[in-house]
This record gives sequence, C-alpha cells and structure tokens, in this order.
Amino acid sequence: MMSKMLFKAEGNVLTMERTFNAPTELVFKVFSDSEHLKQWFGPRGWSIPVSNLDFRPGGAWHYCMKCEDRNQGDFYGMESWGKSVYKEIVANEKLVYVDYFSDAEGNVSDNMPAVEVTLTFETVDGKTKLTSIGHYATDEALQTVIDMGMEQGITETWDRLEEHLESFQ
Repeated sequence: MMSKMLFKAEGNVLTMERTFNAPTELVFKVFSDSEHLKQWFGPRGWSIPVSNLDFRPGGAWHYCMKCEDRNQGDFYGMESWGKSVYKEIVANEKLVYVDYFSDAEGNVSDNMPAVEVTLTFETVDGKTKLTSIGHYATDEALQTVIDMGMEQGITETWDRLEEHLESFQ
C-alpha cells in the first residue's frame, strides 16, 4: 500500500509531502548516495545511466534520466539531463539545493525553469515525513513544469523511493 502524497502548487511554490515507513537515517542516505539514487530516482520506465555525485555544500549531482520503456511512445530512448547544486546539507535533517535542467556536459539550461528545493526529513512515529518545498522564479515557471507532467513524474519517483526503502526492511 503506497502512502498518500501531498502535491500543492501555490503561486511560485510547490509543496510535496509524503511519509515513508523507514528510519530517517535510511531515507537521507538514499538521497545522498549515487548508487542508491540510480535505483529509485525518476519516473517509472526511466533509468539513470549517468550519476555523478559530489555530495557536499557547493557540490553537485549531475545525472541523466533515460526512458527505457517502449510503451512510453515518443519518450522511448529520450534522455533528460539534470544538475542539482547543493547549498546546505544537514545530515538526516535537511537538504537545500538548486535543481536545473542541463546538458550532458553539465551546462545549465537557461530556457527551462530552475527550482530551489528545501527537503526536510522528520521522524514521526518511527517513520520519515519527507517534505519538499520548491521555490520557482515565477508562477509561470512552476506552471511550465506542472504542464510537463511533474505531478505524475514525482509521484512515480516517490513510489519507486518507497519500494527501494521497503527492500531494506
């Protein structure tokens, strides 16, 4: 049974929240380790063939998501590159980073919206409440990513995260 997810867009702020049945230390670990990220990050049918992680303030995660699912039609074979630059890391509590669309060399895309994300990890009754608050430059920038299918993509990503965490139970 997948836990329910909150997905709320207001103005230029996107708030997402979900509780995972796993200890906070483990949930934080799977966000801070390249091999773990490759196991769960991205929507269903997408893999992470490239994952270069420098997990420290000022460091970055440069990655490629690739669609491996023929049933996704035009998306099949498509690559989507991203880059997250870490601003603040508090072990087992908080991550602050700016997430960009990028190219294979890590050059940030100027014509796609970037977002500053604050992820908090909170222990609640032995589980972990994960809250993501994303600040976009404008309301329109947030609407752009919603129109691209952000809600389905992040829901599937967090479903995969939940399945990955269950594999340790």
